[in-house]
Amino acid sequence: MPRIKAGPARTLTYLTLMAMAFFSALPLYYSVVVASRDNSALADVPPPLVPGGNLVANIGRVFDTVPFALALLNSVLVAGGIAISVMFFSTLAGFAFAKLRFRGGRILLVITVATMMVPTQLGIIPLYLLMVKLEWTGTMYALIVPALTNAFGVFFMTQYLSRALPTELLEAGRVDGCSTWGLFWHVVLPAARPAAAVLGMLTFMQAWNDYFWPLVVLTPENPTVQVALSTLAAGYVSDYALSLAGTALGTLPLVIVFALLGKQVIGGIMQGAVKG
Repeated sequence: MPRIKAGPARTLTYLTLMAMAFFSALPLYYSVVVASRDNSALADVPPPLVPGGNLVANIGRVFDTVPFALALLNSVLVAGGIAISVMFFSTLAGFAFAKLRFRGGRILLVITVATMMVPTQLGIIPLYLLMVKLEWTGTMYALIVPALTNAFGVFFMTQYLSRALPTELLEAGRVDGCSTWGLFWHVVLPAARPAAAVLGMLTFMQAWNDYFWPLVVLTPENPTVQVALSTLAAGYVSDYALSLAGTALGTLPLVIVFALLGKQVIGGIMQGAVKG
């Protein structure tokens, strides 16, 4: 295969990628700039473009205003627990729908996918009444248990495993005496790792950014990050430096998760591109 020569097309590609990276990082950078100054600095003309010296003080005010350490811990437990659960159960269900033959499998998959068309807001009231009956209001159980699996994860893993997992590999495992559970642990999970990492990252971000359901079911004394941030932004006069200091703190776990799963995510995207 001939090598692609450097030229205007490659230069334009690099410039486009650099521009996209710049504009993607700009909001995060400017939130740090605002978080490191006092609220009055935002009225300056031109606006400040470099960080100031009040970042530590504003972060201290965040922890003094709301129970932000507890909110971070709650969000990490909730988002991490939901992500791990969705990865496991979605891979298990995807394996069953993609490679196991059983009566009613296609119908069950269609019903599962059809639930994605139902708006989440329609189930808030009955779900809240169920949480009240179980006495789970104000606890993390109310956030984690209803989200242990979801239809998108099942559909995503079903589509991935139907193409990425050869049936011959499963048959070879059965010839060697491997049970269905053994096939899942030793064959399916390693093959599903790239897609599971993508699903885990998307699920973690969705659970971390969830605001409405935690606001409904939790108390102000036991919040998640998004509920705590809304408390910081409340008031007659908004303290943007305080709010964005909390936002910067709340964004750090997402950056860490992407740094940990980035290699698997990129590998999954590249693998899908090659197979496609």
